[in-house]
Amino acid sequence: MYGGTAISETTDQRAILFADVCESTTIYEAIGDVKALGLINSLFKALDKEVNANGGATVKTLGDGMICQFREPDAAFRAACGMQETTAKVDAKGKQGLKIKVGYTYGPVVIKDRDVFGDTVNVCARLVSLANPTQVLTTRQTVTSLPPELQQRCRELYTTKVRGRVGEVMVCEVLWRADPDTTRVVDLDPATSPKAAWTYVLKLTHAGETYVADGSTVVRIGRDATNEVVVATENASRLHARIFSRDGQFCIADQSTNGTFIMVDGTTREVRLRRSESVLGERGWIGVGKSAARHGDHVLRYRLERSS
Repeated sequence: MYGGTAISETTDQRAILFADVCESTTIYEAIGDVKALGLINSLFKALDKEVNANGGATVKTLGDGMICQFREPDAAFRAACGMQETTAKVDAKGKQGLKIKVGYTYGPVVIKDRDVFGDTVNVCARLVSLANPTQVLTTRQTVTSLPPELQQRCRELYTTKVRGRVGEVMVCEVLWRADPDTTRVVDLDPATSPKAAWTYVLKLTHAGETYVADGSTVVRIGRDATNEVVVATENASRLHARIFSRDGQFCIADQSTNGTFIMVDGTTREVRLRRSESVLGERGWIGVGKSAARHGDHVLRYRLERSS
């Protein structure tokens, strides 16, 4: 008992979703506190409708973020994609650069007086802190709980540590849109959906030239002139890295002395590969031998695009 009121506590399986508004300070400065607050509140109202439409519930809002729960992981998946689409529609009206980032997980949680706690919640908070604007992140464990047609919309990115947790978590990206003009891809009936026919190409841009790789291509990157993409800098190895396709995903494998740096759009956090490999996300930067954040002739731009 607390203050004469009983606080209930239960343990159950839940999908937890965090959504945060990106660069809210810039919006407040651009249009003023009153208008910005109204804009964000109207967004939260629209996002709450999306959550409810997918059978979920908003647990609480905290400043420029909201926490939601769902009984099933696929419901959270669909809500996450729908929330990104909804945000794009709201911003199209106001044109204030309104964007959100989303993280969601599925697992055991402790439910106390309508709030949620536990490892699943902590991992979700970590994911949303790593996400870029307009990005949806989840975990490999969550992906395996999804039906096959939704698993196909996820790509492994990298591992990360979560405070208080033993071992690392594999971070996965939900490709909630096939291209900048397509969003609600998960609403299609799996029996008739054209997703199975979609293939992707990887576009690598360096020194003003673009190299296009499909699923059958191995792209070699390095200082030697025999490579498909030549990066003639002193920190690059002769054969620095390889990009190849595995199970429908583009992977990059470092083979260098100084390492290969991967940085996804909208963040300063990057992954350094040392004789290891990683799955490339939807778009970002590759630093050959030096940080990708240090712009220069050692940096490549990469982007996935749908080809069919």
